[in-house]
Amino acid sequence: MSVRTEEPVTKDADFGAVVSRASDYLPAERLDAIREAYEYAASCHEGQLRKTGDPYITHPVSVAYMVANLELDHQAIIAALLHDVQEDCGIANETLVEMFGARVGRLVDGLTKLDKLQMNIGGVDPSRGTAQAQNLRKMFLAMAEDITVVLIKLCDRLHNMRTLWAFPPDKQRRIALETQEIFAPLANRLGVWQIKWELEDLSFRYLEPEKYREIAELLSSKRITRERYIREASELLKEHLDAAGISSEISGRAKHIASIYHKMGRYSAQSKTFDQIYDLLAVRVFVDSVSECYHALGIIHALWRPIPGQFDDYIGNPKDSMYQSLHTTVVGPGGRPLEIQIRTHDMHRVAEYGVAAHWRYKEGGKQSGKDEDRIAWLRQLLDWQRDLAGADEFVESVKTDIFHDQVFVYTPKGDVLDLPAGATPLDFAYRIHTDLGHQTVGAKVNGRMVSLNSQIKNGDVVDIMRSRTSKGPSRDWLNGNLGYVRTTHSKEKIRQWFRKQERAENIDRGRELIEKEMRRLGLDLSERQDQILAFFPYPSWEDFLAALGYGGVSTNSIARKFQALIAEEEAVAETPAPLPEKLAPATLGGPGMRVLGVGNLLTTMARCCNPLPGDQIVGYVTRTRGVTVHRADCLNVLNEEEHERIVEVEWGTVARLYPVQILIEAWDRVGLLRDITTVVTEDKVNMVGVRTIENGDGSVTIQATLETTGIEQLSRLLSRLEIIRGVRAVDRVQEKKRKGGQAEPIPIRRAANQS
Repeated sequence: MSVRTEEPVTKDADFGAVVSRASDYLPAERLDAIREAYEYAASCHEGQLRKTGDPYITHPVSVAYMVANLELDHQAIIAALLHDVQEDCGIANETLVEMFGARVGRLVDGLTKLDKLQMNIGGVDPSRGTAQAQNLRKMFLAMAEDITVVLIKLCDRLHNMRTLWAFPPDKQRRIALETQEIFAPLANRLGVWQIKWELEDLSFRYLEPEKYREIAELLSSKRITRERYIREASELLKEHLDAAGISSEISGRAKHIASIYHKMGRYSAQSKTFDQIYDLLAVRVFVDSVSECYHALGIIHALWRPIPGQFDDYIGNPKDSMYQSLHTTVVGPGGRPLEIQIRTHDMHRVAEYGVAAHWRYKEGGKQSGKDEDRIAWLRQLLDWQRDLAGADEFVESVKTDIFHDQVFVYTPKGDVLDLPAGATPLDFAYRIHTDLGHQTVGAKVNGRMVSLNSQIKNGDVVDIMRSRTSKGPSRDWLNGNLGYVRTTHSKEKIRQWFRKQERAENIDRGRELIEKEMRRLGLDLSERQDQILAFFPYPSWEDFLAALGYGGVSTNSIARKFQALIAEEEAVAETPAPLPEKLAPATLGGPGMRVLGVGNLLTTMARCCNPLPGDQIVGYVTRTRGVTVHRADCLNVLNEEEHERIVEVEWGTVARLYPVQILIEAWDRVGLLRDITTVVTEDKVNMVGVRTIENGDGSVTIQATLETTGIEQLSRLLSRLEIIRGVRAVDRVQEKKRKGGQAEPIPIRRAANQS
C-alpha cells in the first residue's frame, strides 16, 4: 500500500530562493546566466506536469536550489535547471553547448545518461545483472571525469524521493531500494551528510513504513522533554567554555530515523531499550581551531564523566569521506547519556557538504592537487575494474570496496595500506602482491598467529607467512560462507589462478559441487539445469561447471538466486487450476502459508520432511489436525492412496523460522559439540534439539534440529559446519517410509573431500 502518511519533507523551492542562495557566494554577473537558464528551461517544460500534478519546472528549480546549497559553481546550477530538457523536451546537446557553454553541455549530457540507467537493484532477472554492473561503471566513470555530475544527480534523486508518494507502491519500493543500496552509500562515501541522511530516511520510510512510523512516533512523544534537556545541557556547557576563554557555538543534533532503527536492532541484541541509545541526546560544539577542539574536550570531561569506550578521534584519524570531529559520550545532567561532537567551523562544512566543500565555486581558479587526492579511492577503483573479468565483479567491487568503511593497517616495514572494513590477512597479502597471496600459509597480526579468515582492524601490523613450495590458493578461499577473502581484488586473483588449471578437473569439481548443493536444497538438478544456466552468463553447461570448479561461481550464490526466484514465482503465480467442487474457496492458512481450496482449517508443518521456504510443497487434509504441509517429494505423500486428500499449497510471506533436521558424522573429540554450536550461533540460527549417537569406532552421529529462515541460510550453514575439525559429512535429513507407516532417516552420503 502507499505510505503517503505525511506531506513531502519540504516544499518545492521557487526560483527566487535559488537566486537568493546563489547570491550568497557568487558574483552578480553569474546570476544573469542562471536567470537566462531558468527562462529557457521554463519555456522548454511549458505545459508539462509531474506525477504530483505540479508544473514540471518545479523539479529542476528544486534541484538547482539544493545544488546552490552545496555552493557549487554557476555552471552546476545552470546544469541542474536544464538537466531534463535534453531527454524530456528533445533539445539537442549541441544547442545547450552553443547557448550555455561546453561544460554545461557535458554536465547535462552526463546527467541524461545517468537518468537512463536501470540499476535492477534487488531484482532476480539474471539478464539485467550485467546491465546493472555496466550502469554502475558508467556512473563512476562520470564521477572521474567531473564529480559535479554525480553531486547534481544526488540532488535530483533527493527531490524525486521527496515526491515519491505520487508513484504506485511497486515503483516506490523499487526506487527506494535503489536509493538505499546505491545513492545513499554514494552520498556517504562522498561525505555529503545532509543528502545522505535524508536519502536513508526516505528509503526507510517506503521500504519499512510501519517501523518508520513507530520510530517517528517514539521520537515525537519525547520531543519536548528531549529539547528541554538539550537546551539546559547546552547552556551549562556554554558557561564553562566561555569561562575558559573558548569562543563557541552549541546546537542540538537531530538523529535521523533510519540510523535509530539500525541502532535499535543492535541494542535489542544486548537487551537494551530505545531510551538507552546514547546519541539520541546529542549536541555539537563549534570552535575556531583544532587546539580549541581538544581544549573543549578536556573541559567537557571535567564537567561530566565520560562513558568508557565511547570516544572517537576523527580529527587525528579522519574518515575516508574527509569527515573530522571529536566524538565523546558522557553521563550528562540527571545521569542521562549525552553524545557531544566537537569540531571547527571548517570541519562542519566538510561534514555537511563532503567532497562538494572542495568543489566550490572559485572565481578564475582551479582545484588544487590536494582536492583531487580526496577522491583517490575513485581513481583506484577504476584502475582495479580493468583487471576484472566481467561487469558483475565490478558491482561486487563497488559494494565491498567502496560503499563500506575502511581500515588502515601496517606492513612489518611500517608502510600503511587501506582496506575495506572486514578485510582479512589474505586480502592484505593480495593487495601487496598476487604471488604473496597465492603462497600464503599463515599470518601474524601484532606478533600473534591468527587464522586467515580473521578480520583485521585499524592500526594492526600484519605479517604474512609464505611458502615457496605452495601449490597455489585453496578453493575454500572463494567460499563466501567461510570468509577468507572479502575484497573483489583478492577474489579475482584467486579465480584467475584456478582458471589456468585443467578444464576437465574444474568441470569434475563443479559437477560434484552442484550435485551436492542441489541435494542440500532439496531441488531436482535435472529439472533446474536450464534455470541455473539462465542465472549465470555461460554459453554451455560445461562452461558453467568449469566456472563453478575454479570458483567463478559460488555455491551460496546458487542458493540465493533460487530463493529469490522461487519468491518471484510465487508473487506472480497465475490462479491455480480449479479444485474439486466439494472443497471450499481459497483461504489463508498458517503464518507464511497460503492453502488453496481448503477453508478455515488449521495448517501445520509435517515432521516427517520439515519443508522449508523454497521447497516445492503440497498439503494433506487430515481427519483431526487440519492440513499438514509436506515437501512434494515426501514419500509419505507419494505413497498416499487417497489422492483426494492432497491439496495445493504455496508459500506466502515468510513470517517465522522453520525447523529442519541435519545429520553430522564426525570423529569424536573433546569440544566437538561446542564447536558445532558456536558455528550455529554465529550464523544466528537457533538449535532447538540435538541428539548424539556413538558409533563404536571412535565416530559419532549428531542429529540436530535447527530453526532457519530458508534454504539460503541452510546452505551457508552446512558449508561452515563441514570445515569443523573432525567432521566427515553434513547433510539435511532425507526421509523414507518404513513398512509400518513410520518415517526414518535415510543415511547421509559422505562428502567426497572428507576423510
